[in-house]
Amino acid sequence: MTGARQAWDAQTAVSHNIANASTVGFKAALLNVESREVSGDGFHTRVHAQARAAGFDASSGHLMHTDRALDVALADDHWLAVLGSDGETAYTRAGDLSVNALGQLLTSSGQPVMGEGGAVALPPFSAIEVAGDGTLSIIPEGAGANQMVVLDRLMVSRIEGADLDRGSDGLFRLKGDAEATPAPGKVLVSGALEASNVNLAESLVQMIEHQRRFEMQVQAMKTADENARQSAGLMKLA
Repeated sequence: MTGARQAWDAQTAVSHNIANASTVGFKAALLNVESREVSGDGFHTRVHAQARAAGFDASSGHLMHTDRALDVALADDHWLAVLGSDGETAYTRAGDLSVNALGQLLTSSGQPVMGEGGAVALPPFSAIEVAGDGTLSIIPEGAGANQMVVLDRLMVSRIEGADLDRGSDGLFRLKGDAEATPAPGKVLVSGALEASNVNLAESLVQMIEHQRRFEMQVQAMKTADENARQSAGLMKLA
């Protein structure tokens, strides 16, 4: 039963990766198997293995060039600050941004993007540009083509993947006492997006392996149950 549960949990993590193979900026979940003590009566050294998603693969996905002004691909180990639903700062590498009817700069999931002056809000504009250092500039509506105005700079921080935890909302938050360091200089590529770093072929192979392991463990339980019934029958005959 423990083996079947372990295979099931592993399938859950791998299927989550597969489902997000085309999600911009997604980081593949990593699997970890750990031994845990079995509670209750019995010998104290009894343990069982538990597989679970533990952390994520922080490596960068490949660049996809889109030439869209509000698509940004962040440099390695750089994260874009957004405002989470809890009102706290969170981080993402999903750079497919948009502006809503109220002028708010949002991620594709609807989180407000943070600038150096707080959540970014834009006045009506006819053109927009994001520079490599994160500087956000616009041509105000009705202004000439040469009247570009600098409004804000995207809040981009350099953070090691080991200092972040992924929440159930898909956003990343700092662990414990970890700190985000504001990143100077070139921090992103505009007109491009970072693809998911999920290796789809490898994940599909893992899924098949875990499925077969699950079926094997279930068959073992059925065999044990059948043996127990036959043993009970023999005891009755005796």
